[in-house]
Amino acid sequence: MVNRLAAARGFTLPELLTVVAIIGILAAVGAPSITTLVANQRVRSAGSELLQSLTRARSEAIKRNMEVTLQPASGTTWQGGWHIPNPSDTGHPIEVHGAVPAATITGPASVVYQANGRVRGSDGPMSFDVSAARATMHRCVGVDLSGRPYQKHEAC
Repeated sequence: MVNRLAAARGFTLPELLTVVAIIGILAAVGAPSITTLVANQRVRSAGSELLQSLTRARSEAIKRNMEVTLQPASGTTWQGGWHIPNPSDTGHPIEVHGAVPAATITGPASVVYQANGRVRGSDGPMSFDVSAARATMHRCVGVDLSGRPYQKHEAC
């Protein structure tokens, strides 16, 4: 004789469908917040990478005792990437940064560091505003009068 308790193990179809429906509802509710989270992370990442490139350009200018420029890879759009050309060897750039997908970066046409680490020009402090579609935050990456880059957690 078969034990009836052993045959009653497992989930019934209505129980399984209920769990799948609950998971679907939770996923639908959580999807917009995940999209915002990803967009905010893009803004953070792009701001940090731009800050690192500004720091490197300043450091190279001081080390080489000559002007070093950080400029967009093509034209004047920073989201298409940027690079630091080597002032003494044009065929081998100091740094090349690729495009920043789904982010918007507005800033000056270029940043030129002098041999003393200060920014060339009479434009005063320079700043880059980093944002993205569906992001709730902005980053302001700036260069103060002494040439030191900084980052603020707000729009410029």
